Amino acid sequence: MTPGHGRRFGHAVPESNPGLVELLSLGITFPFNITLGIPLDWMTIQWMWSAA
Repeated sequence: MTPGHGRRFGHAVPESNPGLVELLSLGITFPFNITLGIPLDWMTIQWMWSAA
């Protein structure tokens, strides 16, 4: 490793914003789970119980 290695590549990865990451992940997963996830889970459970 060269002595200037850390300084040359220090800006290769931008700083993240944890609040923005959390907001975006919830903004995508929560509506998906409400509109598609829960009904699909419910239909799967009903299908599995009717097959038993």
